[in-house]
Amino acid sequence: MTAKRLRIIALLAISTVFLLAWAFPIVWSVLNSLKTDSDVLAYPPKLVFTPTWEAYRDVLFGSGSILPNLLSSVIISVGTTVVTMLMAVPAAYALARLRFRGKKFAGFYVLATQMLPPVGIIIPYFLVLRNIGWIDTYQGIILIYLSFSLPFAIWLLVSYFEDIPFEMEEAAYLDGASRLKTLWRIIIPQVRGGIAVTIVFVFLNAWNEFLFAVVLSGNTVRPVTVAMFNFVSVEQTLWAKLAAVSVLAMLPVVVLGVVAQKHIVKGLTVGAVKGGGRR
Repeated sequence: MTAKRLRIIALLAISTVFLLAWAFPIVWSVLNSLKTDSDVLAYPPKLVFTPTWEAYRDVLFGSGSILPNLLSSVIISVGTTVVTMLMAVPAAYALARLRFRGKKFAGFYVLATQMLPPVGIIIPYFLVLRNIGWIDTYQGIILIYLSFSLPFAIWLLVSYFEDIPFEMEEAAYLDGASRLKTLWRIIIPQVRGGIAVTIVFVFLNAWNEFLFAVVLSGNTVRPVTVAMFNFVSVEQTLWAKLAAVSVLAMLPVVVLGVVAQKHIVKGLTVGAVKGGGRR
C-alpha cells in the first residue's frame, strides 16, 4: 500500500471521526424527541424503540406551546437582520472605498466592539432599556442585538467590497452614474454572495443568542432559546419535550442554510478574485 493511499485513508478516517462528533448531538436529540419520557431515561439507552410524536404535539399544541416563542424568535431575528444589513452595507462600502479623517479609528472601533465581553455590558443595557420602557419589547431586544451584529456585519462586508476592482466604479462614473447608483447597480451585484453569507451569520447570531434574551425578555417577548427552559425545573427535566423544542429550533436555521447554500459557497470564494481594489 502506497504512502499516498495511506494518507487518503487516514484523512478519511479523521474526517469521519469529526463528522460523527458533529452529528451525534443532533441525531441524539432527534431520537430523544421521538421517545417517551420513560424511554429517554432508560438505562442502558434504548436504540430500538417505538417512535411517538407525543412530545411534538405537547410543545406545539399543548398548554406550554412554543409557537408564540418561535414567532418571537422569527420577528427578532428577521428584524435584526434587515436593520443590520440596511446599515452595514453602506457603512462597509464607505470604509472600503471612501477617504475621510478618522477612517482608521472607525475601522478599529468596529473591530474592538467585537472584543467586549457580553456579560460586562448587559447590566448597562438593561438599565438603559428599563429607563426608556423597552424591557420585554421587540424594539428593545433588536436594538441591543444591533450592538453586536452591526459591527460584525460591517467587518465581514468590508473585505468583500475591497476585493472589487476600482476600475468598475470608474467606468460607471464616466457613464454619469452617481456614487449611490454605482453602489446599487454595480457594486452590490458583485458582492451579493458576501451579502448572503453575512445575512446568514447575522440571522444565526440573533436566532441562537441567549444571554441578552434571558435578561431583556419577559412574558410578552420570549424567544425560543429562553422558552426551552420551561421544560427544565428543580423537580425534573422533561427531556423528550426539551429535545423536541431543540429540533424545532434548528429547523429554520437548516432551511436557511439549504436555501442560501449556493450564495454562501459563492460568497466564500469572492476573496479569490484577483486585482482587488485596496488603496
